[in-house]
Amino acid sequence: MAELENPNVMPNLISFLSSLLQKVAESNDVNCRVEAQKISVFHGLSRPTISIQNYLDRIYKYANCSPSCFIVAYVYLDRFSQRQPSLPINSFNVHRLLITSVMVAAKFLDDMYYNNAYYAKVGGITTMEMNFLEVDFLFGLGFKLHVTPNTFQGYYSYLQREMMLQHPPSVAESSLSLGRSLKLQLCLNEEDSSHKKQQLAV
Repeated sequence: MAELENPNVMPNLISFLSSLLQKVAESNDVNCRVEAQKISVFHGLSRPTISIQNYLDRIYKYANCSPSCFIVAYVYLDRFSQRQPSLPINSFNVHRLLITSVMVAAKFLDDMYYNNAYYAKVGGITTMEMNFLEVDFLFGLGFKLHVTPNTFQGYYSYLQREMMLQHPPSVAESSLSLGRSLKLQLCLNEEDSSHKKQQLAV
């Protein structure tokens, strides 16, 4: 998509995605009981000291993947959260989910991409851990990696509108509840043949 090649667009997109994921993680930290959540390979023993914004900036700087990968990674995170409601995105797993989703998107979209060892280094984890994360993420998605042009445009249009408004959605207010997944308000329901935009409500 030509707009994504604009050097002014991606920093704004990265910033918005960071803000959205920060709100989601913080809301789930507060609203979801830890004992009700399934612990997975994506969970760290403690909250990473690096912020989501700085982590995503690091991925953007060093992953060298196409800008479209970040939109597709966003689609994958939404799919993963819908399919795995017992694994809500929170402060303990959001970083690992991010590096994994971007890596999988790069492998699916780009003709050239780095190996798992490189992405592991970018993400600050071991290669073995990166391998495990990739496998779990793929199974969590049900290996549903294809993103149609309409789906891509739907997700990107939503992000574009929100960035233009400079008013990130308040996830905590209405779009998250106990033990449920990431709710990215107004995303495209790709299973709907009419491609209507719907709120991912509980």
